[in-house]
Amino acid sequence: MSTGTNPNRFWSRLVRELRPYVPGEQPRMSNLVKLNTNENPFGPSPRVSDAIRAEAAETLRLYPDPEAVALRQALAAYHGARPEQVFVGNGSDEVLAHAFVALLKQDAPLLFPDITYGFFPAWCRLFGIEAETVPLDSALRIRIADYARPAGAIIFPNPNAPTGIALGRAEIAALLQTHPGQPVVVDEAYVDFGAETAIPLVASHPNLLVVRTMSKSRALAGLRVGYAIGDAGLIEALVRVKDSFNSYPLGRPAQAGAVAALEDETHFQRSLALVIEERDRLTQALTRLGFEVLPSAANFVFARHPARAGAELAAELRAQAVLVRHFARPRISDYLRITVGTNTQTDVLLAALARCL
Repeated sequence: MSTGTNPNRFWSRLVRELRPYVPGEQPRMSNLVKLNTNENPFGPSPRVSDAIRAEAAETLRLYPDPEAVALRQALAAYHGARPEQVFVGNGSDEVLAHAFVALLKQDAPLLFPDITYGFFPAWCRLFGIEAETVPLDSALRIRIADYARPAGAIIFPNPNAPTGIALGRAEIAALLQTHPGQPVVVDEAYVDFGAETAIPLVASHPNLLVVRTMSKSRALAGLRVGYAIGDAGLIEALVRVKDSFNSYPLGRPAQAGAVAALEDETHFQRSLALVIEERDRLTQALTRLGFEVLPSAANFVFARHPARAGAELAAELRAQAVLVRHFARPRISDYLRITVGTNTQTDVLLAALARCL
């Protein structure tokens, strides 16, 4: 009996209509300078590897702690919170996805910037959330005044992605004051590279959830550890979603490695300083090449050249084995998002750009 030739015939209607988020390319090319996914070039603390090796034992046959108590206690101590104010998940993307279900699906529309993390609209489509985008201003900045309108909830990254521009904590506090009855989620994936964290506002704003990742500043992208800090009531909502989806999101090596990363503050601060120093050098060099570079508080820069199309530059760089991120979207199609790499990677990028120009 023929089963037909349509490979998509068993898809649900929801899946047929989805437009998934597209992650940064992970190619297998020799001598590649990979500056397209904002990975930290300086690596995690050596303590992380030691902790992971210690977990590679007979106990791997056992499930991990579903409540990740040791990690939540370590995060709470680090950020001056209580363990019941901390939620952990398999990367900040999973934590954010849970927040969309638990907190952001309200009767009124969800608000987020028109230029922002591409997963936000994807989750809205997946979970059936009505959303409205709020345009960035002409300088590609979030303006808090533009959010003074009816909303069911609000979410934005700080610093914003892919622009890298950050809001000050006072501006976030002002936003919370105008929306005391709505959940507000701040995605702080890049905050350690030069922005102010909103975590101190959690104590006085029970509607604030701050989501963070260990992939960027802690250089643990391959370990997949994300977390959120907020009022215990918000955390309980996330736990209810998690335990309806996957009760064991973080394995034993991930939990142990994340705790070890928190214990090595010296390595953490040294790594941050190296990224910030190299970001400044990259910004100055791009400016000398004629690029317009937005002020970045992240581990990447967002830049465009007035005489060259972004897609063309990205393709020409790729032909020279240098990968950067290009977004074919209105308002930013001529920009390139360039990860801050090592000194050597920056030199290779700049030489390639000089040839392109």
